Amino acid sequence: MRSGQHAAHERSQRHRSPVHATHVDRGCADWGGLGCQVAQEADALLGGDDAVLLFDESAIAKKGEASAGVARQWNGRLGKVDNCQVGVFAALCRDDLATLIDTRLYLPQSWAEDAARCKRAAIPPKAQTYHSKSQLALAMLKTARQRGVRFGYVGVDGGYGKEPAFLRSVDQLDCRFVADVHCHQMIYLNDPDPQVPAWSGRGKPPARRKAQNPAMRVDHWVAEQPAEAWQRLTLRAGEKGPLTADYLHTQVWVWDGVEDQARCWRLLVRKEVGADKISHYCLSNAPLNTPWQKLARVQAQRYFIEHSFREAKSESGLADYQVRRWDAWHHHMAVVMLGTLSLVKQKKTGRQQWPMLSFNDLVTALAHLLPRRQLSADELANVINKRHRLREQAMKSRSTFGGRP
Repeated sequence: MRSGQHAAHERSQRHRSPVHATHVDRGCADWGGLGCQVAQEADALLGGDDAVLLFDESAIAKKGEASAGVARQWNGRLGKVDNCQVGVFAALCRDDLATLIDTRLYLPQSWAEDAARCKRAAIPPKAQTYHSKSQLALAMLKTARQRGVRFGYVGVDGGYGKEPAFLRSVDQLDCRFVADVHCHQMIYLNDPDPQVPAWSGRGKPPARRKAQNPAMRVDHWVAEQPAEAWQRLTLRAGEKGPLTADYLHTQVWVWDGVEDQARCWRLLVRKEVGADKISHYCLSNAPLNTPWQKLARVQAQRYFIEHSFREAKSESGLADYQVRRWDAWHHHMAVVMLGTLSLVKQKKTGRQQWPMLSFNDLVTALAHLLPRRQLSADELANVINKRHRLREQAMKSRSTFGGRP
Protein backbone atom coordinates (compact mmCIF):
# COMPACT_ATOMS: atom_id res chain seq x y z
CA MET A 1 0.00 0.00 0.00
CA ARG A 2 1.33 3.43 -0.93
CA SER A 3 1.99 6.22 1.59
CA GLY A 4 -1.19 8.11 0.65
CA GLN A 5 -3.25 5.02 1.43
CA HIS A 6 -1.43 4.55 4.75
CA ALA A 7 -2.32 8.11 5.71
CA ALA A 8 -5.95 7.63 4.73
CA HIS A 9 -6.21 4.37 6.68
CA GLU A 10 -4.73 5.88 9.86
CA ARG A 11 -6.97 8.92 9.51
CA SER A 12 -10.10 6.81 9.07
CA GLN A 13 -9.25 4.79 12.17
CA ARG A 14 -8.80 7.95 14.26
CA HIS A 15 -11.92 9.72 13.02
CA ARG A 16 -15.21 7.98 12.33
CA SER A 17 -17.72 10.61 11.24
CA PRO A 18 -21.50 10.32 11.75
CA VAL A 19 -21.77 9.60 8.03
CA HIS A 20 -19.74 6.44 8.51
CA ALA A 21 -21.74 5.48 11.57
CA THR A 22 -24.96 5.40 9.57
CA HIS A 23 -23.47 2.61 7.45
CA VAL A 24 -21.81 0.60 10.20
CA ASP A 25 -24.59 -1.99 10.14
CA ARG A 26 -23.60 -2.88 6.58
CA GLY A 27 -20.13 -3.83 7.74
CA CYS A 28 -16.60 -2.75 6.86
CA ALA A 29 -16.68 -5.11 3.88
CA ASP A 30 -19.31 -2.95 2.18
CA TRP A 31 -17.38 -0.63 -0.13
CA GLY A 32 -20.57 1.36 -0.75
CA GLY A 33 -20.57 2.58 2.85
CA LEU A 34 -17.00 3.84 2.56
CA GLY A 35 -17.82 5.32 -0.83
CA CYS A 36 -20.67 7.29 0.73
CA GLN A 37 -18.30 8.70 3.34
CA VAL A 38 -15.78 9.67 0.67
CA ALA A 39 -18.46 11.39 -1.43
CA GLN A 40 -19.84 13.40 1.46
CA GLU A 41 -16.42 14.45 2.74
CA ALA A 42 -15.47 15.43 -0.81
CA ASP A 43 -18.63 17.51 -0.99
CA ALA A 44 -17.69 19.31 2.25
CA LEU A 45 -14.29 20.08 0.71
CA LEU A 46 -15.17 20.92 -2.91
CA GLY A 47 -18.95 20.85 -3.34
CA GLY A 48 -21.07 23.81 -4.37
CA ASP A 49 -22.63 25.55 -7.36
CA ASP A 50 -19.16 26.17 -8.81
CA ALA A 51 -18.25 22.47 -8.67
CA VAL A 52 -18.37 20.14 -11.67
CA LEU A 53 -19.20 16.45 -11.45
CA LEU A 54 -17.00 14.75 -14.05
CA PHE A 55 -17.32 11.27 -15.52
CA ASP A 56 -14.67 9.35 -17.42
CA GLU A 57 -13.20 5.89 -17.67
CA SER A 58 -9.76 4.51 -16.92
CA ALA A 59 -8.28 1.20 -18.04
CA ILE A 60 -5.89 -0.99 -16.04
CA ALA A 61 -3.87 -3.51 -18.04
CA LYS A 62 -4.34 -7.11 -16.89
CA LYS A 63 -3.14 -10.51 -18.02
CA GLY A 64 -5.22 -13.66 -18.11
CA GLU A 65 -8.98 -14.11 -18.34
CA ALA A 66 -10.05 -14.60 -14.72
CA SER A 67 -10.16 -11.05 -13.30
CA ALA A 68 -13.69 -9.65 -13.21
CA GLY A 69 -14.51 -7.76 -16.38
CA VAL A 70 -11.15 -8.33 -18.05
CA ALA A 71 -11.29 -8.41 -21.86
CA ARG A 72 -9.61 -7.09 -24.96
CA GLN A 73 -10.95 -3.55 -25.01
CA TRP A 74 -9.78 0.00 -25.55
CA ASN A 75 -7.01 1.15 -23.20
CA GLY A 76 -6.68 4.92 -23.49
CA ARG A 77 -3.37 5.06 -21.67
CA LEU A 78 -1.81 2.63 -24.14
CA GLY A 79 -3.74 4.07 -27.07
CA LYS A 80 -4.81 0.66 -28.37
CA VAL A 81 -7.06 -2.33 -27.76
CA ASP A 82 -5.47 -4.57 -25.15
CA ASN A 83 -6.32 -6.98 -22.34
CA CYS A 84 -7.53 -4.80 -19.47
CA GLN A 85 -10.21 -3.94 -16.94
CA VAL A 86 -12.11 -0.67 -17.36
CA GLY A 87 -13.61 1.35 -14.56
CA VAL A 88 -16.01 4.26 -15.00
CA PHE A 89 -15.26 6.95 -12.42
CA ALA A 90 -16.88 10.08 -11.03
CA ALA A 91 -14.79 12.99 -9.78
CA LEU A 92 -15.85 16.16 -8.00
CA CYS A 93 -13.91 19.17 -9.24
CA ARG A 94 -13.72 22.77 -8.13
CA ASP A 95 -11.23 25.20 -9.65
CA ASP A 96 -8.08 23.10 -10.10
CA LEU A 97 -8.75 20.58 -7.33
CA ALA A 98 -10.49 17.28 -8.02
CA THR A 99 -10.97 14.00 -6.21
CA LEU A 100 -12.52 10.68 -7.24
CA ILE A 101 -15.78 9.98 -5.41
CA ASP A 102 -17.32 6.90 -7.05
CA THR A 103 -16.62 4.12 -9.53
CA ARG A 104 -18.17 1.11 -11.27
CA LEU A 105 -16.33 -1.75 -12.94
CA TYR A 106 -17.44 -2.07 -16.57
CA LEU A 107 -18.65 -5.56 -17.41
CA PRO A 108 -18.35 -6.36 -21.15
CA GLN A 109 -21.17 -8.16 -22.95
CA SER A 110 -19.15 -11.38 -23.13
CA TRP A 111 -19.02 -11.49 -19.34
CA ALA A 112 -22.69 -10.69 -18.84
CA GLU A 113 -23.58 -13.65 -21.06
CA ASP A 114 -21.41 -16.11 -19.11
CA ALA A 115 -22.98 -16.82 -15.71
CA ALA A 116 -20.40 -19.46 -14.75
CA ARG A 117 -17.54 -17.07 -15.42
CA CYS A 118 -19.26 -14.35 -13.41
CA LYS A 119 -19.74 -16.75 -10.50
CA ARG A 120 -16.02 -17.63 -10.47
CA ALA A 121 -15.20 -13.91 -10.22
CA ALA A 122 -17.77 -13.45 -7.40
CA ILE A 123 -19.89 -11.03 -9.44
CA PRO A 124 -23.26 -10.64 -7.67
CA PRO A 125 -26.29 -11.83 -9.66
CA LYS A 126 -27.69 -8.28 -9.78
CA ALA A 127 -24.47 -7.05 -11.38
CA GLN A 128 -24.36 -9.72 -14.08
CA THR A 129 -26.44 -7.59 -16.47
CA TYR A 130 -24.72 -5.65 -19.19
CA HIS A 131 -24.68 -1.88 -18.69
CA SER A 132 -23.05 0.57 -21.08
CA LYS A 133 -20.49 3.01 -19.71
CA SER A 134 -22.96 5.87 -20.05
CA GLN A 135 -25.53 3.87 -18.06
CA LEU A 136 -22.94 3.38 -15.31
CA ALA A 137 -22.20 7.11 -15.34
CA LEU A 138 -25.91 7.90 -15.08
CA ALA A 139 -26.26 5.52 -12.12
CA MET A 140 -23.36 7.28 -10.36
CA LEU A 141 -24.95 10.66 -11.07
CA LYS A 142 -28.13 9.52 -9.33
CA THR A 143 -26.08 8.10 -6.45
CA ALA A 144 -24.18 11.38 -6.04
CA ARG A 145 -27.44 13.27 -5.75
CA GLN A 146 -28.78 10.77 -3.21
CA ARG A 147 -25.60 11.28 -1.17
CA GLY A 148 -26.09 15.04 -1.18
CA VAL A 149 -23.11 15.91 -3.38
CA ARG A 150 -23.43 19.51 -4.59
CA PHE A 151 -22.39 20.52 -8.10
CA GLY A 152 -23.44 23.03 -10.72
CA TYR A 153 -22.60 21.09 -13.88
CA VAL A 154 -21.95 17.60 -15.19
CA GLY A 155 -18.99 17.22 -17.55
CA VAL A 156 -18.26 14.32 -19.94
CA ASP A 157 -16.18 13.62 -23.04
CA GLY A 158 -17.43 12.57 -26.46
CA GLY A 159 -17.66 8.91 -25.49
CA TYR A 160 -20.67 9.81 -23.34
CA GLY A 161 -21.86 12.96 -25.10
CA LYS A 162 -22.35 11.09 -28.37
CA GLU A 163 -25.22 9.13 -26.80
CA PRO A 164 -28.45 11.17 -27.05
CA ALA A 165 -30.22 9.01 -24.47
CA PHE A 166 -27.57 9.84 -21.87
CA LEU A 167 -27.80 13.60 -22.43
CA ARG A 168 -31.60 13.49 -22.36
CA SER A 169 -31.51 11.52 -19.11
CA VAL A 170 -29.17 14.07 -17.49
CA ASP A 171 -31.45 16.86 -18.73
CA GLN A 172 -34.51 15.11 -17.29
CA LEU A 173 -32.76 14.97 -13.92
CA ASP A 174 -32.60 18.80 -14.04
CA CYS A 175 -28.81 18.68 -14.10
CA ARG A 176 -26.91 21.13 -16.27
CA PHE A 177 -24.21 19.60 -18.43
CA VAL A 178 -21.41 20.53 -20.80
CA ALA A 179 -20.75 17.49 -22.94
CA ASP A 180 -18.27 16.92 -25.73
CA VAL A 181 -19.85 15.47 -28.87
CA HIS A 182 -18.47 14.13 -32.13
CA CYS A 183 -17.95 16.14 -35.29
CA HIS A 184 -20.88 14.40 -36.99
CA GLN A 185 -23.37 15.47 -34.31
CA MET A 186 -26.55 16.65 -36.07
CA ILE A 187 -28.04 20.03 -35.11
CA TYR A 188 -30.84 22.33 -36.24
CA LEU A 189 -30.25 26.07 -36.47
CA ASN A 190 -34.00 26.66 -36.08
CA ASP A 191 -36.68 24.74 -34.19
CA PRO A 192 -37.47 21.71 -36.40
CA ASP A 193 -40.99 21.70 -34.95
CA PRO A 194 -41.51 17.93 -35.45
CA GLN A 195 -44.99 17.12 -36.75
CA VAL A 196 -46.83 14.12 -38.12
CA PRO A 197 -47.42 14.79 -41.83
CA ALA A 198 -51.00 15.14 -43.03
CA TRP A 199 -52.45 11.97 -44.49
CA SER A 200 -52.75 12.06 -48.26
CA GLY A 201 -55.63 9.59 -48.21
CA ARG A 202 -53.54 6.81 -49.73
CA GLY A 203 -51.88 3.94 -47.88
CA LYS A 204 -51.44 3.92 -44.12
CA PRO A 205 -51.77 7.22 -42.25
CA PRO A 206 -48.31 8.50 -41.20
CA ALA A 207 -47.45 8.00 -37.55
CA ARG A 208 -43.88 9.27 -37.22
CA ARG A 209 -43.03 12.92 -36.78
CA LYS A 210 -40.84 14.71 -39.28
CA ALA A 211 -38.68 17.81 -38.88
CA GLN A 212 -39.89 20.88 -40.73
CA ASN A 213 -36.38 22.03 -41.64
CA PRO A 214 -33.11 20.21 -42.39
CA ALA A 215 -30.41 19.28 -39.90
CA MET A 216 -26.69 19.70 -40.43
CA ARG A 217 -23.46 18.38 -38.93
CA VAL A 218 -21.68 20.55 -36.41
CA ASP A 219 -18.41 20.46 -38.35
CA HIS A 220 -20.22 21.62 -41.50
CA TRP A 221 -21.67 24.56 -39.55
CA VAL A 222 -18.23 25.46 -38.22
CA ALA A 223 -16.77 25.42 -41.73
CA GLU A 224 -19.28 28.10 -42.77
CA GLN A 225 -18.30 30.54 -40.00
CA PRO A 226 -16.07 33.54 -40.83
CA ALA A 227 -12.74 34.00 -39.09
CA GLU A 228 -14.01 37.05 -37.20
CA ALA A 229 -16.70 34.93 -35.50
CA TRP A 230 -14.11 33.24 -33.31
CA GLN A 231 -13.59 34.72 -29.83
CA ARG A 232 -10.53 34.20 -27.64
CA LEU A 233 -10.64 33.32 -23.95
CA THR A 234 -7.94 32.71 -21.34
CA LEU A 235 -9.11 29.75 -19.29
CA ARG A 236 -6.54 29.49 -16.52
CA ALA A 237 -2.85 29.64 -15.74
CA GLY A 238 -0.83 26.63 -16.87
CA GLU A 239 2.69 25.34 -16.33
CA LYS A 240 3.66 26.64 -19.80
CA GLY A 241 1.83 29.94 -19.41
CA PRO A 242 -1.82 30.99 -19.69
CA LEU A 243 -4.13 28.39 -21.28
CA THR A 244 -5.95 30.21 -24.08
CA ALA A 245 -8.34 28.97 -26.77
CA ASP A 246 -10.63 30.31 -29.49
CA TYR A 247 -14.38 29.68 -29.43
CA LEU A 248 -17.55 29.70 -31.47
CA HIS A 249 -20.96 29.52 -29.81
CA THR A 250 -24.59 29.58 -30.85
CA GLN A 251 -28.07 28.37 -29.97
CA VAL A 252 -29.11 25.09 -31.60
CA TRP A 253 -31.87 22.50 -31.46
CA VAL A 254 -31.30 18.78 -31.07
CA TRP A 255 -33.93 16.19 -31.94
CA ASP A 256 -33.67 12.41 -31.69
CA GLY A 257 -36.39 11.71 -34.23
CA VAL A 258 -38.73 10.34 -31.56
CA GLU A 259 -39.56 13.03 -28.99
CA ASP A 260 -42.53 15.33 -29.52
CA GLN A 261 -40.35 18.42 -29.34
CA ALA A 262 -36.72 19.24 -30.07
CA ARG A 263 -34.48 20.43 -27.24
CA CYS A 264 -33.01 23.92 -27.43
CA TRP A 265 -29.41 23.73 -26.26
CA ARG A 266 -26.13 25.59 -26.64
CA LEU A 267 -23.32 24.69 -29.02
CA LEU A 268 -19.74 25.53 -28.08
CA VAL A 269 -16.76 24.87 -30.35
CA ARG A 270 -13.15 25.08 -29.14
CA LYS A 271 -9.98 25.43 -31.16
CA GLU A 272 -6.52 25.77 -29.67
CA VAL A 273 -4.76 29.03 -30.54
CA GLY A 274 -2.84 28.65 -33.78
CA ALA A 275 -4.36 25.25 -34.57
CA ASP A 276 -6.30 24.38 -37.71
CA LYS A 277 -8.26 21.44 -36.28
CA ILE A 278 -11.15 21.72 -33.86
CA SER A 279 -10.33 20.21 -30.46
CA HIS A 280 -13.84 20.09 -28.96
CA TYR A 281 -17.45 20.29 -30.07
CA CYS A 282 -19.75 20.65 -27.05
CA LEU A 283 -23.45 20.74 -26.27
CA SER A 284 -24.93 22.23 -23.11
CA ASN A 285 -28.44 22.50 -21.71
CA ALA A 286 -27.49 25.56 -19.66
CA PRO A 287 -29.98 28.45 -19.75
CA LEU A 288 -29.66 30.62 -22.84
CA ASN A 289 -28.55 33.60 -20.77
CA THR A 290 -25.53 31.70 -19.39
CA PRO A 291 -22.32 33.43 -20.57
CA TRP A 292 -20.45 31.29 -23.08
CA GLN A 293 -17.27 31.98 -21.11
CA LYS A 294 -18.79 30.08 -18.18
CA LEU A 295 -19.50 27.06 -20.39
CA ALA A 296 -15.98 27.18 -21.81
CA ARG A 297 -14.45 27.09 -18.34
CA VAL A 298 -16.71 24.22 -17.28
CA GLN A 299 -15.64 22.25 -20.36
CA ALA A 300 -11.99 22.90 -19.56
CA GLN A 301 -12.48 21.42 -16.08
CA ARG A 302 -12.63 17.96 -17.65
CA TYR A 303 -8.83 17.97 -17.73
CA PHE A 304 -8.78 17.47 -13.99
CA ILE A 305 -10.39 14.02 -13.91
CA GLU A 306 -7.65 12.84 -16.26
CA HIS A 307 -5.13 14.48 -13.93
CA SER A 308 -6.79 12.70 -11.00
CA PHE A 309 -6.26 9.36 -12.75
CA ARG A 310 -2.56 10.08 -13.22
CA GLU A 311 -2.08 11.13 -9.60
CA ALA A 312 -4.14 8.23 -8.23
CA LYS A 313 -2.12 5.73 -10.27
CA SER A 314 1.25 7.22 -9.39
CA GLU A 315 0.69 8.09 -5.72
CA SER A 316 -2.37 6.22 -4.40
CA GLY A 317 -1.98 2.81 -6.04
CA LEU A 318 -5.08 2.89 -8.24
CA ALA A 319 -3.57 0.35 -10.66
CA ASP A 320 -1.52 -1.52 -8.03
CA TYR A 321 -3.62 -4.52 -7.10
CA GLN A 322 -3.65 -8.27 -7.57
CA VAL A 323 -7.29 -9.22 -7.13
CA ARG A 324 -9.75 -11.01 -9.37
CA ARG A 325 -13.05 -10.78 -7.54
CA TRP A 326 -15.67 -8.14 -8.30
CA ASP A 327 -15.99 -7.05 -4.68
CA ALA A 328 -12.22 -6.95 -4.14
CA TRP A 329 -11.83 -4.58 -7.09
CA HIS A 330 -14.40 -2.18 -5.63
CA HIS A 331 -12.90 -2.50 -2.14
CA HIS A 332 -9.51 -1.53 -3.52
CA MET A 333 -10.91 1.46 -5.39
CA ALA A 334 -12.79 2.67 -2.30
CA VAL A 335 -9.53 2.72 -0.32
CA VAL A 336 -7.78 4.49 -3.21
CA MET A 337 -10.50 7.16 -3.26
CA LEU A 338 -10.15 7.63 0.49
CA GLY A 339 -6.38 7.99 0.18
CA THR A 340 -6.75 10.42 -2.72
CA LEU A 341 -9.25 12.51 -0.78
CA SER A 342 -6.82 12.71 2.14
CA LEU A 343 -4.09 13.98 -0.19
CA VAL A 344 -6.43 16.56 -1.76
CA LYS A 345 -7.28 17.87 1.71
CA GLN A 346 -3.59 18.21 2.56
CA LYS A 347 -2.90 19.81 -0.82
CA LYS A 348 -5.60 22.42 -0.30
CA THR A 349 -4.33 23.24 3.19
CA GLY A 350 -0.64 23.26 2.24
CA ARG A 351 -1.12 25.55 -0.74
CA GLN A 352 -1.19 28.56 1.55
CA GLN A 353 2.51 27.99 2.11
CA TRP A 354 3.43 26.07 -1.07
CA PRO A 355 1.20 27.14 -4.00
CA MET A 356 2.69 24.47 -6.29
CA LEU A 357 2.24 21.59 -3.82
CA SER A 358 1.65 18.26 -5.59
CA PHE A 359 0.60 14.74 -4.59
CA ASN A 360 4.16 13.59 -5.10
CA ASP A 361 5.40 16.28 -2.68
CA LEU A 362 2.92 15.10 -0.06
CA VAL A 363 3.76 11.41 -0.47
CA THR A 364 7.48 12.23 -0.24
CA ALA A 365 6.86 14.20 2.96
CA LEU A 366 4.80 11.35 4.47
CA ALA A 367 7.50 8.83 3.64
CA HIS A 368 10.06 10.90 5.58
CA LEU A 369 7.89 12.12 8.44
CA LEU A 370 5.81 9.09 9.39
CA PRO A 371 7.54 6.90 11.99
CA ARG A 372 8.71 3.51 10.75
CA ARG A 373 9.86 0.66 12.93
CA GLN A 374 12.87 -1.22 11.59
CA LEU A 375 12.22 -4.92 10.98
CA SER A 376 14.33 -7.57 12.67
CA ALA A 377 15.99 -10.26 10.57
CA ASP A 378 13.31 -12.80 11.56
CA GLU A 379 10.49 -10.38 10.71
CA LEU A 380 12.04 -9.60 7.34
CA ALA A 381 12.31 -13.32 6.62
CA ASN A 382 8.63 -13.76 7.49
CA VAL A 383 7.69 -10.97 5.08
CA ILE A 384 9.63 -12.61 2.26
CA ASN A 385 8.16 -16.04 3.02
CA LYS A 386 4.65 -14.61 3.02
CA ARG A 387 5.23 -13.02 -0.38
CA HIS A 388 6.45 -16.34 -1.73
CA ARG A 389 3.39 -18.13 -0.38
CA LEU A 390 1.12 -15.59 -2.03
CA ARG A 391 2.91 -16.07 -5.35
CA GLU A 392 2.49 -19.84 -5.08
CA GLN A 393 -1.23 -19.41 -4.30
CA ALA A 394 -1.61 -17.10 -7.30
CA MET A 395 0.06 -19.66 -9.56
CA LYS A 396 -2.25 -22.42 -8.30
CA SER A 397 -5.36 -20.25 -8.62
CA ARG A 398 -4.66 -19.62 -12.27
CA SER A 399 -5.48 -23.21 -13.07
CA THR A 400 -8.56 -23.03 -10.82
CA PHE A 401 -9.89 -19.87 -12.48
CA GLY A 402 -8.77 -20.89 -15.95
CA GLY A 403 -6.60 -17.80 -16.45
CA ARG A 404 -3.40 -17.62 -18.42
CA PRO A 405 -0.12 -16.67 -16.75
